[in-house]
Amino acid sequence: VQLQASGGGLVQAGGSLRLSCAASGGDFSINSMGWYRQSPGKERELVASITSGGSTNYADSVKGRFTISRDNAKNTVFLQMNSLKPEDTAVYYCRARSIVVYWGQGTQVTVSS
Repeated sequence: VQLQASGGGLVQAGGSLRLSCAASGGDFSINSMGWYRQSPGKERELVASITSGGSTNYADSVKGRFTISRDNAKNTVFLQMNSLKPEDTAVYYCRARSIVVYWGQGTQVTVSS
């Protein structure tokens, strides 16, 4: 499975960005998809995830600001990020899980104060 992420960039605090990640290839259906992030000196952390049935899970720090959604037919996951804060600055990684876990290449999100 290959994961192609896009949508990162530079935005001012309070702004919005939308990340997309499309999964292709593989012989097994994808169960959950999600986004993780990692900033310098910190461990990679879960931002949000969504199952094929639509159940979602969010980090406390992004609840009410970020929304994860998914197009199962296209194996694509989206992350709508609103009210961005400088502490949201990180490399965001797409993750997909079938019988194994796959990671995308990461996309930089930078929020200026």
